[in-house]
Amino acid sequence: MGEAAKRKKKKKKPKKKKVEQGVPPRTGLSKIFTDGIYPEGEIQEYKDDNNWRTTSEEMRYNERMVLEDPELTYQNIRRAAEVHRLVRKHARKTIRPGMSMTEIANLIEDGTRALVEEEGLESGIGFPTGLSLNNCAAHYTPNAGDTVVLQKEDVLKVDIGVHVKGRILDSAFTLNFEPTYDTLIEAVKAATDTGVRESGIDVRLGEIGAAIQETMESYEVEVGGKVYPVKSIENLSGHSINLYQIHGGKSVLLVKNDDQTKMEEGEYFAIETFGSTGRGRVIESGDCSHYAKIIDAPHVPLRLQSAKTLLKSITKNFGTLPFCRRYLDRAGETKYLLAGIVQDYPPLVDTKGSMTAQFEHTILLRPTVKEVVSRGDDY
Repeated sequence: MGEAAKRKKKKKKPKKKKVEQGVPPRTGLSKIFTDGIYPEGEIQEYKDDNNWRTTSEEMRYNERMVLEDPELTYQNIRRAAEVHRLVRKHARKTIRPGMSMTEIANLIEDGTRALVEEEGLESGIGFPTGLSLNNCAAHYTPNAGDTVVLQKEDVLKVDIGVHVKGRILDSAFTLNFEPTYDTLIEAVKAATDTGVRESGIDVRLGEIGAAIQETMESYEVEVGGKVYPVKSIENLSGHSINLYQIHGGKSVLLVKNDDQTKMEEGEYFAIETFGSTGRGRVIESGDCSHYAKIIDAPHVPLRLQSAKTLLKSITKNFGTLPFCRRYLDRAGETKYLLAGIVQDYPPLVDTKGSMTAQFEHTILLRPTVKEVVSRGDDY
C-alpha cells in the first residue's frame, strides 16, 4: 500500500463507552436510555369478554396513536417505573434496623431525585416517602427533628412515588427483619396480586374489592401462641391516578361492596392493599407530615404576606402533588398551614399493638393489554 493510500485511511472513532448505573444508583436515566424508550412492565392479557382486545387491529392502532402522542405516551410512566425499581431495589438491600427514619427517607429520595433528574414540575418525587411503622398503615414520613429509629421487630411499609410530566408511579412494599409477621406480609402481597389480576376494562370496582378481601382474609397470623385473623383494612383503598393528581376520583376498596363503577380503557390505577391483625379500620392520629393543595379549591383571600409567599412556593414546587414538611424546609419555607387551600393528611393507625402491612402496584389499562408498570423481579 502506497503512502498516499495509508494517509487516506481514516482513523476509527473510539466507541462511545456505554453509561452504566452505579451503586447507590445515582445516574440519571436519560443518560442510559438515550433513545427515550424505557422498559415495559409486566403484561397481563385481559380476561373473558375482553380477551379479543389482545389481537384486535383497531386496538393496536389506538395504542400506536397513544405512543405517538407526547401528552399521552407510556414512556413517561415507564421512565418513572424504572426509577422506582432501581430505588426500591437499593432500598430493600440497604434498609436495616438501627437506621433512623430520616436516613431511610433521604436514601430513597436522594436516589429518586437523581435518577428521575428532578426538574420542577417536569419530573421528580410523586409524593412524600411513606415509612409507616407497625400499627400505622399510611401517611407517616419523618418531619425535621424526628428521632425514630428502625427496630428489629418493626414492620415497615415503604411507599414511594415518582412522577414524570405528572404521570405518577405509585408502588409500595413491606419489610420485616424477623419472621413473626411473615404470614401477614404474605397475605397482603397475595391480596395485591389478586387485585391486579382481577382488574381490567369494564370490571366493577366492588367486585375487585370482594376478590381482594377473600384472598386477604384466608390468612391468619400466630403471635406468641395466639392466632389473629388477617383483616382487609376497610377504610383504605386503591385508587385511579390522574395527571398530577394521586387520587383520581375512583376508589378500589379492599372489602366486598356494591360499587358498580367500572374501570375504563386508558386509566391508571394504583392497586393498593393493606392488611391488619387489629380491627381492620384506621383512624387519624399523630403529628401530621403529609399535605396537598386542594384540587379546585375555592378562592381564599390571603391577608398575610407570609401566607401568600407560602402558597406561591407550594404552587411552584408541588402544584397539586402531595408534599411534606421536609420538602417545604428544603424550599426554605417555615410555615406549613393554609386553611381552605391546603389539606392535611395525618398518619392513619389501627389499634395499638396490632400490625399492618401494605403492597401496591400501578397498572395501566392499555387498549390491548393490562400493563403492571411497576412490576419488577422483586415483587
